[in-house]
Amino acid sequence: MLAGAEIPDWLDPLAKASADVDPNVLSRFLPPDDPSVRNSAVLILLAEGNHGPEVLLTERAWTLRKHAGQMAFPGGGVDPEDGTGAAGLVRTALREAEEETGLDPRGVVPFAIWPALWVPVSNFGVSPVLAWWREPSPVAVVDPAEVASVHEVPISALADPANRITCRHPSGFTGPAFTIGHLYIWGFTAGLLDKLLVLGGWYRDWDPSVVVPLPDRLVEAAWRSEGRRPEDVRRLTAIEHDLGRSEGHEPEGVE
Repeated sequence: MLAGAEIPDWLDPLAKASADVDPNVLSRFLPPDDPSVRNSAVLILLAEGNHGPEVLLTERAWTLRKHAGQMAFPGGGVDPEDGTGAAGLVRTALREAEEETGLDPRGVVPFAIWPALWVPVSNFGVSPVLAWWREPSPVAVVDPAEVASVHEVPISALADPANRITCRHPSGFTGPAFTIGHLYIWGFTAGLLDKLLVLGGWYRDWDPSVVVPLPDRLVEAAWRSEGRRPEDVRRLTAIEHDLGRSEGHEPEGVE
């Protein structure tokens, strides 16, 4: 636990499990020893909501060059003025969260930092900063060019087996994912949420054989980020989305 952090009892299991967590437990992608990897931090912000513990998530703008439309934790790259070490990562996470959602960082108590993980597609080394939202403040989209929407998602909804699926990307990638209302949470964010449920003691058994292909809108956003022409996007999306679909399985409720 970070020095001086005082948190409620319901966060104790997560804090204790985070104290010496093995990075290989969190992800199979760890930052390579390469100076081109950019340090960054995300804020995993937990609060006591009307339906129990909640976590703050954002939907990235659909016009971004990388990870467009994806659900994410607030965060971004470390700036020189943020400093170094643990304090620098905390400042980065809080600064980015304030810029993206308008939250008041004075009401946030960081209590742990997970080891840095690697996002190969953007070459970021991402350090998750775990924090208690001691005094929740209003949050909303600050800059529509960066964030499309802001959500406070109940942990109980994430842990509900009815909301858990395996995502299959047309490239062949599979991994844990969540469908909550119209939200489709996959990739790096879903992987961290899966580990958060385990380490926090909220995990419930679910059926990973329920495979739902990545929705077309997210596949198309990924193709556009690579500079594909509109006609190529439509053609490749149709082909690869079909290849990613399990034979005889038509997912319900996927837009």
